Amino acid sequence: MSLFGAMNTAISGLRAQSAAFGNIGDNVANSQTVGFKRVDTTFEDYLSSSSATDNQSGTVTARPDYANTVQGTVAQTEKPLNLAIAGQGFFTVSRELSSNNGTGTFDPQPEYTRTGDFSLDRDGYLVNSSAGVLNGWLPDAKGVLDMTKVAPIQVGQSAFSPIATTQVSMVANLPATPASTGAVASPVQVFDALGNAQNLQLSWTQKPAATPGANADTWTVKVLLPNGTSLGTADVTFGTNGAPPGTVSGVGGVVGGTTTTPPGGTVVAGSTYAAGSPATLQIKPDFGSGPQAITLNLGTFGQGNGLTQYAGADFSLKSLTQDGAAPGSFSGVTTRANGDVVANYDNGQSRTVARVPLTLFSNANALQRQDGQAFTATRDSGAPRTLASGSNGAGNLVTRSVEGSNVDIATEFSKLIVAQRAYSANTKMVTTADELLRETLDMKR
Repeated sequence: MSLFGAMNTAISGLRAQSAAFGNIGDNVANSQTVGFKRVDTTFEDYLSSSSATDNQSGTVTARPDYANTVQGTVAQTEKPLNLAIAGQGFFTVSRELSSNNGTGTFDPQPEYTRTGDFSLDRDGYLVNSSAGVLNGWLPDAKGVLDMTKVAPIQVGQSAFSPIATTQVSMVANLPATPASTGAVASPVQVFDALGNAQNLQLSWTQKPAATPGANADTWTVKVLLPNGTSLGTADVTFGTNGAPPGTVSGVGGVVGGTTTTPPGGTVVAGSTYAAGSPATLQIKPDFGSGPQAITLNLGTFGQGNGLTQYAGADFSLKSLTQDGAAPGSFSGVTTRANGDVVANYDNGQSRTVARVPLTLFSNANALQRQDGQAFTATRDSGAPRTLASGSNGAGNLVTRSVEGSNVDIATEFSKLIVAQRAYSANTKMVTTADELLRETLDMKR
């Protein structure tokens, strides 16, 4: 019985080492596959019987030992949509079943992968080299990301619609002692409802001091249309509560406006002083599409963070920003470290079309392997948890990078030598048991 048992045990050893050879071969073949996770081999012994006085040989089996949580090398690339994960987590991807007029139908079974060599396909979906369509959090109708579910990310390549200017912010210094008594001109470019650039003109004139020898702390600003038509004027006072004690800083008094009704629009009254509140001036130019309400932000009352009147003889414009935009054409798409997928346009504008989260499992090594370096969830892996990158144990996203295979060739060759010797030893056991059985049969002759 022991001879047959030894032969059966050796044959099971051959099967087990063959399985180890298969895993090693798979690892070596995928040593350059992006996002590949190696499979090691563990061996388990099964007994026939074993007691204090008798032990019968059993069998050995090979079981795969997955290394799904072992990080591969992160390498930089030149492709703006490539993403790698430094740490734990997986990308969620979907398999496209069909496409109709640029809109895909996807398998409801999500898959998870570390293969992040994404690029845009013909329908605008972000797809990796294994045909997995990247999923993410998409914005709702109000532009707020819906973090309750993930869906395939599709980047539309339509034109960027123009945005009419509604806010203009100015950081500048009006000279306390101007070089001349003439007006100081300050151009302001805004965009109308059609996306055309319109150049308004702010003309600043310092009023004489009310008392001889006192500081002249009030300026009158006239708002002019591109054709020179005046929209009206407003007075801007510097100091404390409109009554400067002798020092001049940020807007400190009332921004008072005059209401007029010229053909091109109006300047309406500005904000009234309140410590720490915004100092603003409301204007309503008409560029041919009706009055366009624009708020001119001059800083904060009592603070020197916007329009100021400090010492000097020349007007100094430090920054002038506005929230309008001309129409633009799609120019490309990029990713950011926080996971944002951003569509860029040739007018300098950008729009966040999605955010890429990461999916974590309590036991990622228990995931079911699928084609294309992908996995599906199992009962042993635990339920998927979708998190923002860098939060609650999720890894960080690395842009313009991919994660390589976690296979180490030198280690695999070492395993190969050991498996080869073990296989040879098992074949020797089979041939030896066969010779002993032959000798036993020959005893009858």
